[in-house]
Amino acid sequence: MLRVRRRSRVRGVPLRPEQRARLPLRKSLFGRLLAVSALVAACSVAATAWLAVQTTSGAIKQEQGQNLTADARIYDTLLGYAAAHPTWDGVDSTVHDLARQSGRRIALTTEQRRPLADSATQQSPPALPPEASAIVDPLSVDTVLSQTVGRADVTADRVDPRAVGPFRLPAAERTALQRAADRSVACLNRSGVAADVVRGPSGRPRIEVVGNDPDRVQGTRCASDDLDVPTATERKALGALNQLANACLKRQGRTGVQLNLDLSWDDGSEPMPGAGVVARSPAPAPSVRTGDDDRATASCVGTARREQLSSYVASPALLFIGDEGGTTVPGFDLSPANTAKIAGAAALVLALTVGATVLAGARLVRPLHALTGAAQRMRDGEDSAPVLVTDDNEIGRLAAAFNDMSAHRARLEGQRKDMVSDVAHELRTPLSNIRGWLEAAQDGLAEPDPAFISSLHTEAVQLQHIIDDLQDLAAADAGALRLHPEPVRIEDVLDQVAAAHHGRAETVGVTLTVLAATANTPCPELTADPVRLRQAVGNLVSNAVRHTPAAGKVTLHAYGSQCADQVVVDVTDTGSGISTEDLPHVFDRFWRAEKSRSRSTGGSGLGLAIVRKLVEAHGGSVSAVSVEGQGSVFTLRLPADPAQTEWGEAGGPGESGEASTGVSGSAAGGCERGSGASVPGGAVSGRGSVTGQA
Repeated sequence: MLRVRRRSRVRGVPLRPEQRARLPLRKSLFGRLLAVSALVAACSVAATAWLAVQTTSGAIKQEQGQNLTADARIYDTLLGYAAAHPTWDGVDSTVHDLARQSGRRIALTTEQRRPLADSATQQSPPALPPEASAIVDPLSVDTVLSQTVGRADVTADRVDPRAVGPFRLPAAERTALQRAADRSVACLNRSGVAADVVRGPSGRPRIEVVGNDPDRVQGTRCASDDLDVPTATERKALGALNQLANACLKRQGRTGVQLNLDLSWDDGSEPMPGAGVVARSPAPAPSVRTGDDDRATASCVGTARREQLSSYVASPALLFIGDEGGTTVPGFDLSPANTAKIAGAAALVLALTVGATVLAGARLVRPLHALTGAAQRMRDGEDSAPVLVTDDNEIGRLAAAFNDMSAHRARLEGQRKDMVSDVAHELRTPLSNIRGWLEAAQDGLAEPDPAFISSLHTEAVQLQHIIDDLQDLAAADAGALRLHPEPVRIEDVLDQVAAAHHGRAETVGVTLTVLAATANTPCPELTADPVRLRQAVGNLVSNAVRHTPAAGKVTLHAYGSQCADQVVVDVTDTGSGISTEDLPHVFDRFWRAEKSRSRSTGGSGLGLAIVRKLVEAHGGSVSAVSVEGQGSVFTLRLPADPAQTEWGEAGGPGESGEASTGVSGSAAGGCERGSGASVPGGAVSGRGSVTGQA
């Protein structure tokens, strides 16, 4: 036994567009709340960040700037020491002097963290931090720290210019070059050109013209050839460097070069003499050209320099700079002014948040109040005016749905009143007839003969029929309609219904026939309640016979859908047909084509409504097509057993059992459920929605 529960949505009914489409985020209530929250959060973050920057950036910049400058000066001093000494022996005094000047703790260790020097005065100094402040390596200079102290003469290969190694001149050569430079400067001064002598790290002097105007020097004839020629020490060191660089190029399969004193190079030509008179500007770094050969040469020259200088400079060391107590950056306290700023900004952000929330809440609550008032008026039985819909958002759609619900409730209330009136009328007629016959017999005006008894029986049967129909509809509405499904052959059901109505059809002169399914559209197996199924088909046949004139035809035809997932039953008649205006209401309760309640055509107006409920209880649908004056076709569609849905995939349409009136039955083709037939007369589904067109 199967109890059929009412389903919230009938199978096959498509969702309305407003149910399918989601509201755009920019129009939705969620989107607006999200925007307000994001705005408040952004203001809060911006205010917090501004306060943090204003109250701490000055102190942090000052503290970090001082520390960075001091650290860079310490780094540069130790870097100069490493460039001028082959070992770190003796650096301890330099470290203590730097620590005393800066007030910081300075420690030097090897790359394996073996202590070299430490300015800490405690017997057990704090442990050094995990990461070093810098690596002191004259062959790989930290350009950021070098630029901090204003040293921009670091070459492209990051070798400290103070690391000269074998290029350092002995005293005799320095003295000879110094005399030549002094003579040139004196000559330039006599010619009106201001110039100075600058001694480089190697001891070689060079002349710098004040004002950066080297063209004025060319006409003075004050240049000294001694300043342009490398000394013996420089030629020896340059030759060794040249050999190392060419060996590197040779390993790469490239041609060797000839290095000049300024570390520029020529392709095997004689070295160019170094310029003894230059403008007052930093010495240019060796030119690094864009060609592959030039890049390879520059790389080999840098590698050769580091190889040549490695024995003249100290090995790389880790530099640690911190406070004596182990902290890195001293803290500071907020001033009363900064505290007041933070409190004021927090209060402002809070006020903005409350204001934005109040504005947003007011706009949200106003339509909700209108909905609440309308619902209370509806509860009190008052006629509620539609709620004004102003926006297309969630609340606007809620108001529209409430208006639809209110209108639907009004329609249901009207239908309820009409139903009570119709039921009273339907029950009053047979009861009035029974009362009339009984009063006539009581007054002696009628004899209780067989005809009298037959009339009373007829009225009682009609009364019982109405009550049974109402009971079936009430059970279906309550979801308590009981079904007893079992395997059913639809052909047997049609034969039984035809046999039950054959006598009445012959009485009114109507031909009742059953068409067999064709080989192209065999009927799939069906699981249904045979009693309820016979009741549904019987109501359709009874309705068709009642509205078909003499010499007319009523045809029953069962066949399978194209995909074999449905059993289709057509009940075709050649009766008077249904007008286009009345067709959408044929499945409504107590509806009859004859508007007067004279019962000239019989029926209570509940038969087709019961058919719809019974078919829907089986998971199917019912539809009707009609041409006024030619006839009608009522079509039942019932789901076949799942095992039968694999029968066919693209079979041709089956025969529809057309009557001779020209009204076509439902097409068997297509796999869509609940698709009614389409004829010029229009169509209506068992759910009361028109599927064809007039």
